[in-house]
Amino acid sequence: MASTNQCLASLARLSLGPASRRPAASTVPTFLLPSVSSPLVRHATSGSMKKKAPRRKKLSKTFRSHDLSNMEQFSLCDAMRYIRAFEVGKPPTSVKYELALKMKSSRGGPVVRNRIRFPYPVKSDTRIGVICPEDSPLMVEAQKLGAVAVGQDSLFESIRAGHFPFNKLICHTDSEEALKKANLGKLLGPKGLMPNKRHGTITSDIEGTMRDLVGSDEYRERDGVVRMAIGQLGFTPKMLAENLQVVVARMKKDMKVINDEGFTKAIDEVVLGSSHGPSFSLNGKFNPTDEKITPGDLESPM
Repeated sequence: MASTNQCLASLARLSLGPASRRPAASTVPTFLLPSVSSPLVRHATSGSMKKKAPRRKKLSKTFRSHDLSNMEQFSLCDAMRYIRAFEVGKPPTSVKYELALKMKSSRGGPVVRNRIRFPYPVKSDTRIGVICPEDSPLMVEAQKLGAVAVGQDSLFESIRAGHFPFNKLICHTDSEEALKKANLGKLLGPKGLMPNKRHGTITSDIEGTMRDLVGSDEYRERDGVVRMAIGQLGFTPKMLAENLQVVVARMKKDMKVINDEGFTKAIDEVVLGSSHGPSFSLNGKFNPTDEKITPGDLESPM
């Protein structure tokens, strides 16, 4: 039989086994330990959480319109005086009077877009290309009228090669199908050169259309504003006033068509600026506010 000392040694070995080496339970009270919903835990894990994207500001249904009741506005002659002062020393034919017609207009609605012919042409560098059948009487006629590029397939190849000697392009109705098959919209469209029946650049009257294009310009509403050049710096007040009247009358005619379709569009503000100078809001008057100055004083060469 085992002695008493052997029995005590066996009990000692059992007390030193793996189970006896387990870590003791924490003596910290449970109410002092942070819970999952504790601010300490939330603060520690917030860095790994994705931030919510900021909400985009909701756009209004109409474009922004300013209150003009307290805004300083100018007569046409006064605006011309200040603009000329900023553009002093510049070539009168290279600097343009820039017009901005701001409209009361809804977002996503129809836009004003058309072509206008001024009493006093603004651009003097109109270069017209004519798409018409090769070696035809139409081609000879277009060349005599001053077209800088004429033809059909040969002109298509020139356009694909990136040659645009013209800044206006018309197409005779006999070449309309060939133009569609040529698939040049991606090249001509971004430049505003794609012939279009609506704008009168697909026509059977080459001579009449070319005459209309010389001295005319296209305009298009963008973000509730129509911007276009309406005169050269050397224009007299009378010349600029007549061009401005033609623009406003044409805009009102275009807007009436849109309003008849159930949309609301009206001229909100007329602003005159220049190529390099500031812009001035017009009040609809013509004469200078200084009685010592007359419109004739602005007719002298610059």
